[in-house]
Amino acid sequence: MGRTWASLDEFEVFLNEGGIVEPDDAMPDEYRQAVFNFLEMHANSELMGGLTERDWIPMAPGLRYKMAAIAKTQDEIGHAHLLYMVAADLGLKTRQEMMEDLFAGKSKFHNVFHYRVNSWGDQVAIAFLVDAAAVVSQQAVFKNCSYGPYKRILKRIIAEEGFHLRFGEESVLRISEGTDVQREMFQKSIDAWWWPAMQLFGPDSKPHDVLLRWHIKSERNEVLRDRWIQKFVPLIQSYGFTIPDPDLRYDEETQRWEIGEIDWEPLKKTLAMGGPDSSRRIADAAGNWERAQWVRQALDEVAA
Repeated sequence: MGRTWASLDEFEVFLNEGGIVEPDDAMPDEYRQAVFNFLEMHANSELMGGLTERDWIPMAPGLRYKMAAIAKTQDEIGHAHLLYMVAADLGLKTRQEMMEDLFAGKSKFHNVFHYRVNSWGDQVAIAFLVDAAAVVSQQAVFKNCSYGPYKRILKRIIAEEGFHLRFGEESVLRISEGTDVQREMFQKSIDAWWWPAMQLFGPDSKPHDVLLRWHIKSERNEVLRDRWIQKFVPLIQSYGFTIPDPDLRYDEETQRWEIGEIDWEPLKKTLAMGGPDSSRRIADAAGNWERAQWVRQALDEVAA
């Protein structure tokens, strides 16, 4: 058994002084549950994102992009299994129970993976906008994360997500220098994915958000969202594309970009498994799990 704390107040003093919690510590149940919930959603999102990448391997334009799609798929699925392993060590669910809950539609994953990917332009938009939003969020968690195993795993995940982001940036640059048809395709993808990527950060953090209080996250949702906006608005415009926000403006006084009001209803629907493509995505993932049963069975027999 690791360290113990006499009360939640004493535990919070430990966290506020930069303490790192390990799995064998007698952490408060509330903290254990909060870390687990955050990890489970992150793991589910990596898995569902990996399945999105996998779908586009056969349709990627050329061998080089097929190889990139294969590598991204392998990375995302690998991230999911690392995160499931870390989450399982908290003792609240086994890895199999987490995956079964995901395939039964009982546990959550990020909003962007509740949408259908309709073109290669969408794939590039995901790598450019969504992966960037994920990296911004993950860097903020890593910076001051109080749960040791999660912080250590994030170091690897962030490094690999950085490669995905570079892939997205290179792809956007090539498209921006491409034909009118290619540029029109990508403009449609920006129009489709701009707001879901923005909503990935979530609404403004609540005043007493326990994820911030217990240093599972280090920055408020609105701060991370604004950081992403300030980077990607001028970047997208510099490539000659437009932002699908009629109220977008540049404030000369503050020298910052200001966006229009965000509609949070689409995010609420995805959290309730009612997104535009939620049912198909979950059913597809569940089908993959069932078809791979013979692999798990064979591995169990070898291990026995």
